[in-house]
Amino acid sequence: MTARAATPRPTTRARASGPARAGSVHAARLRRLASALAAHDCDWVLVTNPLDVAYLTGFLGGDSYLLAGQRERVIISDFRYEEELVPVRALARVHIRREPMVRAVAGLLADRSIRRVAIQAETVTLASRDALAEAAGAGVTLVPVRDLVAPLRAVKDETEVRAIRAAARIQEQALLAVLPTIRPGQTELEVAARIEAEMKTRGSSAPGFETIVAARANGSLPHYRPHKVKLAANRPLLIDWGAVVDGYHSDMTRTFSLGRWPAPIREIYDVVLDAHRAAAAALAPGRTTREIDAIARGYISRHGYAERFGHGLGHGLGFNAHEEPFLSHIAAATTLREGMVVTIEPGIYLPGVGGVRLEDDYLITARGAENLCSLPLDAGWATL
Repeated sequence: MTARAATPRPTTRARASGPARAGSVHAARLRRLASALAAHDCDWVLVTNPLDVAYLTGFLGGDSYLLAGQRERVIISDFRYEEELVPVRALARVHIRREPMVRAVAGLLADRSIRRVAIQAETVTLASRDALAEAAGAGVTLVPVRDLVAPLRAVKDETEVRAIRAAARIQEQALLAVLPTIRPGQTELEVAARIEAEMKTRGSSAPGFETIVAARANGSLPHYRPHKVKLAANRPLLIDWGAVVDGYHSDMTRTFSLGRWPAPIREIYDVVLDAHRAAAAALAPGRTTREIDAIARGYISRHGYAERFGHGLGHGLGFNAHEEPFLSHIAAATTLREGMVVTIEPGIYLPGVGGVRLEDDYLITARGAENLCSLPLDAGWATL
């Protein structure tokens, strides 16, 4: 799926699944957070992004904050999660609040005589910041800090990669179960519903995002939302779908034709496929996200479709369907590191005709990259 804004949407926390799990992996992450925090001249940070709380503690429930210092951590939650948080007590004190979150945080700051605390600039709204400042009083300084946890999350450990692999397998199996049933006359919504149901029966806690099923000319809209539009013979069908396992996302796109390929779509299919393969082959530690984007973008441009590929080439995968790093011509360049998981998803979009996007997920390895997906990319396989 093409990259949206990095900030998680309010519904993101509902995509996580499973009980809280605390262990050495989370303790190590908390130690890395403490080291990163020291660079900002702060001894404490208030982690308000629910996905960052999940990453640092293993608690996937949401609606909870983490107040983390150099030697002490407190999860601030409520009665709904009291039992679910029991495993996390090995990592942090659990404070079950019986007052509004702002007052609970202010009370904990006062109890610990905290005078300077970092807050996540990406996720704390102006209204929340002002309310916390008022509740905490003039003696407390709130320090907006960016990119405190995101860089930690960008490189995946074995546990994270295992979950993404599992999500990719589930989404592939789901699509393979649905493909033989696809017929002209079915609606986009019908196909999307069947894919999502097949993923859930196989263990995906939720769709990784709103499944895109774009029939006919609707494929020219990169973030199309399915409607009651009916699939048609000898017309294209773009499907962009993803699964979630233990909170971790996978993300793939394939473009099909229900019978004979329309000539313009068949032409751009080969261009997109070659651009995908060239960019994927170049993935390696030390390369930058802009370099990889330029490989695919340059190929598409040389074939005359520069204006029809406007989004970034790819994005990171993890607790967010879209997170650091972003492979884009308009985002800051990031150096790829071993353990990052990114998508490669070039596309060409022809208004009134349709579009082609081909997307797989890649793990950056010591010598290059490993494709975590196994479905074919060629047009022969994609002819239904």
